[in-house]
Amino acid sequence: MTNKELVINMLAELSTKEISETSNPETMMEHKDVARRGGNIAREARLKLEAETGKKVVSPLSAKSVLRIESD
Repeated sequence: MTNKELVINMLAELSTKEISETSNPETMMEHKDVARRGGNIAREARLKLEAETGKKVVSPLSAKSVLRIESD
């Protein structure tokens, strides 16, 4: 995971946590809605960054390829 991917992931998690604290969901459907809203904030940030820079945020890197771990 690159630094950009990590930051976008952290933004999604923080946004979801903050929305959850303010809306206080009780049902599973309310929790799903909060998670979707938090993820949408990170998605919009990713799309805006990609539009401004012309570079993709999501990379094809994985721990397996970086560490050269062979799959079973």
